[in-house]
Amino acid sequence: MTVTEVLRAENVTRELTGEVPVTLVKNASLSINRGEFVSIMGPSGSGKSSLLYLLGLLDMPTSGKIWLDGEEVTTLTERQIARVRLEKLGFVFQFHFLLVEFSVVDNVLLPMAKLGRLTDKEQRERAEALLVDLGMGDQLRKRPDQLSGGQRQRVAIARALANDPLIILADEPTGNLDSKASANVREILSELVHDRNKTVLAVTHDPEFARAGDRQIHIVDGRIENDELRPD
Repeated sequence: MTVTEVLRAENVTRELTGEVPVTLVKNASLSINRGEFVSIMGPSGSGKSSLLYLLGLLDMPTSGKIWLDGEEVTTLTERQIARVRLEKLGFVFQFHFLLVEFSVVDNVLLPMAKLGRLTDKEQRERAEALLVDLGMGDQLRKRPDQLSGGQRQRVAIARALANDPLIILADEPTGNLDSKASANVREILSELVHDRNKTVLAVTHDPEFARAGDRQIHIVDGRIENDELRPD
């Protein structure tokens, strides 16, 4: 099978200036291929989420370069970056950030409506199909506050998939869930990778979650200390 690189970072550093400068990420270099499930691990405050936000273009590096789908994105304008993020990246967070005033299906519609690639009818059909596929077909009209934590996270995954992104980036996606719901989210993300050739890059404290992936990247004090394949 052909290996296709979808994300690459070279010597990426993120510093916060001020009276006491803080380095969040230091000289990080990595390459992510299509169809990989990669976990980012490390102690609290080590820079895991900071690295994920850089790779997800939610923050920009102080120095270094990032390529997404073969395009160097660190040279783009803010407007261009926002478009690339909308088209090619999907996000799942520990706290789902669903809009409580919207129904489940309308939350999933939002990224598609913003991108404007599909007709209204196509958007609704896709949103409903994604939710059905994730076992949420009987919850379409409910609001997020009427769902369990695990159900809300499944809606968040459907929303992340709305625009058929190259990469799903997840920040502690099971951190606020019980063990059963955590296992369900882990299985969904694993299936996206191994059955549908999606790419998942996830920050986690959970060793069991990390073991479900193909690679583990360990970060300490903002530096990548280790990047290893999961042992068979």
